[in-house]
Amino acid sequence: MSIGLPVYNGERFLTATIESLLAQSYTDFELILADNASTDSTAEICRQYADRDPRVQHHRSNVNLGAAWNFNRAFRLSRGEYFKWAANDDLHHPRFVEECVDHLDSDPALILCFARTQFIDDHGSSLGEYKFPVDVNEASRRELFLVYAAGGHIVHEIFGVIRSQALRQSPLIGSFVGSDHILLGTLALRGRFYQVPEILFQHREHAGRSTRATGGARGYTQWFDPSKSGRFVMPHWRRVFENTRSVARAPLTLPEKSAHLWDICRAMNWNRRALLQDISRVLGP
Repeated sequence: MSIGLPVYNGERFLTATIESLLAQSYTDFELILADNASTDSTAEICRQYADRDPRVQHHRSNVNLGAAWNFNRAFRLSRGEYFKWAANDDLHHPRFVEECVDHLDSDPALILCFARTQFIDDHGSSLGEYKFPVDVNEASRRELFLVYAAGGHIVHEIFGVIRSQALRQSPLIGSFVGSDHILLGTLALRGRFYQVPEILFQHREHAGRSTRATGGARGYTQWFDPSKSGRFVMPHWRRVFENTRSVARAPLTLPEKSAHLWDICRAMNWNRRALLQDISRVLGP
């Protein structure tokens, strides 16, 4: 089992996050701390834990190459049968990993396992529970893919436990906005997801979160990949393209692919205003 924690300037909550991971009841894992050229005390915090616990590795980049590169680097450095990404500001119940691994071990058809999620604030106080758009444990592969094709929900399940072999066969995290939805949609085409019916994961809402601190689609794109700074992006059309490519590459029958392509068209209709806004930005005033 491998846990990859990509981080950039995460000193504020990093210690609490690492502590919650090292306190897991399931102890047979490696924790990969992937520091993306942080300029705060992140590197020092990572080194301290690597010196203290043999399960912890610290890998530091001298240049910030973007969140997508760093997320993917954390996975490529891993060796476990299962893999989990961890954000530098979230918290995990001590049984989170154990519960997810137990379900994956007992059901080869499962490709990803995650838990119910509670929102917390800067101080760890509850802000309520997050409700997934569908009943994951009862949803068909088609229903689940449509959730990701449509977008619009927070994808906490990207921080679940995933079969490493499935990730190796995927495009991983792309350097564009919404690539986490694309990866999850790709995985949904290949296997079932399971949600543990307990709140074992705490997602922290704060002003420094990447989705709030990057200043819109262009800034968020730069967060994924700094080499794209200043470029115009069409995030909603990019997601249509990537979803279509995921279906084309999936090991499905022709009728199954046709059904998923039709669902992409349905999602385009639901998101038509955002797609038109992408076009209007290209055409200008």
